[in-house]
Amino acid sequence: QVKLVESGGGLVQTGDSLRLSCTASGRTLNRNAMGWFRQIPGKEREFVAGIGWDEIATSYADSVKGRFTVSRNGVKDQIFLQMNSLRPEDTAVYYCAARSSYYDFVSYSSAQYDFWGQGTQVTVSS
Repeated sequence: QVKLVESGGGLVQTGDSLRLSCTASGRTLNRNAMGWFRQIPGKEREFVAGIGWDEIATSYADSVKGRFTVSRNGVKDQIFLQMNSLRPEDTAVYYCAARSSYYDFVSYSSAQYDFWGQGTQVTVSS
């Protein structure tokens, strides 16, 4: 049973930074693509950023390019999201996710991810 646990969310002001962390347990995910998604009430979960099993290939939503950086530590089965220059529109619950098959590419579709964390709230005040 894979478990993903996010941490690092909180309430910040416009322009501030936050670093989200996600730690996996139950099975190593160092050969799996992982990603960050976010969701606000009434809207679909949207892709934010993803990173391949190689810890090199990364993808970002246009709305966060240049502000957010995704990284991972394969040894510790952790994935991170460094969020800089935060804006009120970044307010959401952020989820980390992992694909179940080895060596899959990062996908922008939440349907391609099989393991999910419980989410962490990020609130950016104006």
